[in-house]
Amino acid sequence: MTGGVVVVLGSTCQNFAAGMSGGIAFVLDRKKIFSSLCNQEIVDLEAVTGADVELVRGLVRDHQQLTGSSVAERLLEDWDSSVKMFVKVMPRDYKRALQQLKEEEEAEKLKKENHPAMNGEKTNGEKTNGEKTNGEKTNGEKPNGEMTNGEMTNGLKQEDSPPPIKKQTDSSLTDIEEAIPDTTNDQKIIDRVLDKTRGFVKYPRSKVKYRPPKQRMKDWNEIYYNKGKTELKVQAARCMECGVPFCQSHTGCPLGNIIPRWNDLVFQDKWKEALDRLLLTNNFPEFTGRVCPAPCEGSCVLGINAEPVTIKKIECTIIDHGFEQGWITPQIPAHRTGKKIAVIGSGPSGLAAAAQLNKAGHWVTVYERNDRCGGLLMYGVPTMKLSKKIVQRRVDLLAAEGIKFVNNAEVGKNMDAQQLLQDNDAVLLAVGSTCPRNIPLPGRDLEGIHFAIQFLETSQKRRLGNYNLPSLDATGLDVVIIGGGDTGVDCIGTSLRQNAKSITNFEVLGMPPKNRSVTNPWPLWPRVFRVEYGHEEAAVKYGADPRVFSIMSKEFIGDERGHVKGIRTMQINWVQDATGRWTMEEIPNSEKVFKADLVIIAAGFLGPEKTLAEQFGLKKDPRSNFATEKNKFLTSVPNVYAAGDCHRGQSLIVTAIAEGRQAARQIDLDLMGETSLAGPGGQLHSIKPTPTEIKVTA
Repeated sequence: MTGGVVVVLGSTCQNFAAGMSGGIAFVLDRKKIFSSLCNQEIVDLEAVTGADVELVRGLVRDHQQLTGSSVAERLLEDWDSSVKMFVKVMPRDYKRALQQLKEEEEAEKLKKENHPAMNGEKTNGEKTNGEKTNGEKTNGEKPNGEMTNGEMTNGLKQEDSPPPIKKQTDSSLTDIEEAIPDTTNDQKIIDRVLDKTRGFVKYPRSKVKYRPPKQRMKDWNEIYYNKGKTELKVQAARCMECGVPFCQSHTGCPLGNIIPRWNDLVFQDKWKEALDRLLLTNNFPEFTGRVCPAPCEGSCVLGINAEPVTIKKIECTIIDHGFEQGWITPQIPAHRTGKKIAVIGSGPSGLAAAAQLNKAGHWVTVYERNDRCGGLLMYGVPTMKLSKKIVQRRVDLLAAEGIKFVNNAEVGKNMDAQQLLQDNDAVLLAVGSTCPRNIPLPGRDLEGIHFAIQFLETSQKRRLGNYNLPSLDATGLDVVIIGGGDTGVDCIGTSLRQNAKSITNFEVLGMPPKNRSVTNPWPLWPRVFRVEYGHEEAAVKYGADPRVFSIMSKEFIGDERGHVKGIRTMQINWVQDATGRWTMEEIPNSEKVFKADLVIIAAGFLGPEKTLAEQFGLKKDPRSNFATEKNKFLTSVPNVYAAGDCHRGQSLIVTAIAEGRQAARQIDLDLMGETSLAGPGGQLHSIKPTPTEIKVTA
């Protein structure tokens, strides 16, 4: 029990109040044995006196009227005698907090009495005691008199079922901190009695809040609702500080973030220390805190039998608070080694490697073939998920630290690979996996069929002022997106904001279960049904979740102008054979044609483009990635390294950052003979190379 008032008329078991950190309990003790059943380590037992007498009487009376309880009826018949059988159970910390709060209120009252201007007297013609001002109420009602309590859950991201189609209000109110004018007193109590030891049992998970769908889908601003840090302390209290924290293991965070440590620092209100701990392992928490799917939460030990800790939201708030407080400033290296390194690609992996190499004192130049730096972060992720101002802020910060950025520079076009090798001590390739997977169906050459990356990049560039590109817009069109995942969701959100006529999303796999299946145990990433921001918005605008599961596209249908007008499909069943292998079977007579003026293929990526491999003479692995030794980053060409998706294949932004950091560590080690750059999990000890660590891949 953490708050409220409860009256217990029945019997209790042993260890009553063991987890009671707040609130008050009134227990009927007819046999005078309750004290022996109650755990009195953290509570006091008191007689019921004063105002509590009428409080308990009122609750018992309400109980009798609502339920017809004969026990309550007999107690009320002789209340003066009955009330003496009740015991008041009061947590000591809660009582202490209430007493301290009372003393503070009395001190504040005395202060106001000594300052008449603060005691309701008119100041510049306005009253200060909470009376109406300009006809608006100040007691928690909105100006039009409608209570806000019914709207406090608007904007919550639903993760367990498709969003219900409800009549939306225009209110932007989404947080209890705005619904209640003054929560100072409540927060003071929370701060004093919050239980870190048993927080994982006492407190529920608070899910990430989004702005209301009707509001956010009208603009391109970030979808997140980021006001206030009040509830984060409660969420940090849920972290169990496990003996083996799987959240930072190989099944959790690829960066090895020391999550329990900064959770605890947030709980202690030590935000600067939490920031320092976070930056020890993650160069860009403002990116991962927004667009990472949070494998750390999927591996949270609490997730075995409860909702995991809200790690991602805490991480994002730490870094955002750091920027707000001015704690994030350029960290210029105290010395330079004289070594020059070229980083090809300015996505998350390239930026992370550049940041680490610059920290080690090397001269770093980042080459980007696009007109702006950021790679996937700038043009692949829509602005409503990651503001481009946030990306540019980080690029500007890195430039202030001494990193040089060169845009519109592409190897094989206006840059020579061999010249780069001559001019630099090392070259790191961090160009991502940019070859999209095609769907070679009949009619694929029709107009109106595009890859997702082309669609998203064009949208972002036009939003940033580049109107020289050919228009690729969903306005007024029936849009079909082939492929789910984050990219598919981003295409839904972008098409919707471009005022598409309709949106349908094909997913070849079946609908995931609501909870983990027996073949998907913890701590593996939970393959469960989710409703992401784009799904929720589409359901609100078009009346239904846009996804169609277990569907296979068979043919693109065109019109007389050579433009796509529809897709012929079949429903499929997934069948598991004796070996456990899943195969799909078409369902007879399930053919259906979906109308489509614009088809977006979001089927993933196959690897990096071949130009760089040809220019540098690199070997590739069987998946078309740049080949290196296992867990190493040196390619088959001396002094040429690879990191990120071009090295390991299509993955997450957080994985790309981890790859960039560790590639930088190996480069520093190979160039200098030792390195003190942080390893996985923030290891800081200096290491020296062994012969196998500097061996060139054959």
